[in-house]
Amino acid sequence: MAMGAASFGGWGLLLPVVPLAVSQSGASDAVAAASTAIFMATTVITQLFVPSMLMKVGHRAVLAAGCLLLGLPALLFIVSVEAAPALAVSALRGTGFGMLTVAGAAIVAELAPTALLGRATGAQGIAVALSQMVTLPLGLVIFAASPTAVFVLGALVPAAGLIGVALLPPTRPAPQPPRIERVRLDVRRFLVPCLVVASVSAAYGGITSLLPIAESNRAAMIGLALAVVSAAMLVGRYVAGSVADRIGIGRSVFPALVSAAIGIALFAIAALGNMPAALFFVAAVLFGIGYGACQNDSLVMAFDAAGPARYSSASAVWNISFDAGTGAGALALGVLATSVGYTAGFAAAAATVVVVAAVALIARPRPDRLPT
Repeated sequence: MAMGAASFGGWGLLLPVVPLAVSQSGASDAVAAASTAIFMATTVITQLFVPSMLMKVGHRAVLAAGCLLLGLPALLFIVSVEAAPALAVSALRGTGFGMLTVAGAAIVAELAPTALLGRATGAQGIAVALSQMVTLPLGLVIFAASPTAVFVLGALVPAAGLIGVALLPPTRPAPQPPRIERVRLDVRRFLVPCLVVASVSAAYGGITSLLPIAESNRAAMIGLALAVVSAAMLVGRYVAGSVADRIGIGRSVFPALVSAAIGIALFAIAALGNMPAALFFVAAVLFGIGYGACQNDSLVMAFDAAGPARYSSASAVWNISFDAGTGAGALALGVLATSVGYTAGFAAAAATVVVVAAVALIARPRPDRLPT
């Protein structure tokens, strides 16, 4: 949990800051949002190779490398936040984040008792959400006072995760099953949670990248709204984890998607301009609860569909869906915002989540308890 808080804290510090800095250097909204998109693109590419890394060197070595690669390159933003160098640094940092996301989720599944997996992933989600709740607004506040300071913190906070990594037990993935058994996977059960997390993450990528630009004259208020999203995610993740353990896996997905869609729609209305601050916070609560619940329930659904022998692979595929969605959402909404405006972009994100909610409802498998 400490390692997760540090690594995601470093990510959260700079998530809204880098697009804003690139925008202020003279780039368009689409280019600014591309800094998030390219970060997530290299994250996804790296995630493809993390399961084999875990088999070869174990979780601790991968997590340590991830902390260093996510953190230390942030110092290069001090030199320049022009489009080309900023995109290059974002790409490098994304490789570290790719290592951290897959290995961090997989080690929770390796260490937790199976019957407590929902609550264990929820507890890890609390650590991550608490960290983001602090760092998302803090990054914007510090950037307004001193861009150099926020980039230095963006380097140091993930590096502090090395302390947590050092205290983890030596862990490697469980032995893989024979090749003939590896293909026995219910594809529908596995693809639905990936589609769920990709859709809500796409909205999150667009919101965190573009809201600070859309409401640049109310940066402090937007930073606080993003903190509320993280706080609400904390509630959503743990409640969904408890429901998964006690009632059944997958029970939270549909209502969570509906909550997230309503929240995004309210963000679209708020982006019309001169809307009361209260509307942003209502949107943040609804979206955050739905987003957090979708994260937790979809991850447990993926682990359950894959089985213990495939936890690291399930973590990789789920995280690829999560991060590809975040990057694609940032880029797509950036393009839409440039061409047709912020409101239309957020409305498109809300419509996408509604469609996925319908798919999840139609294709849902029979919810089961985790095996004990």
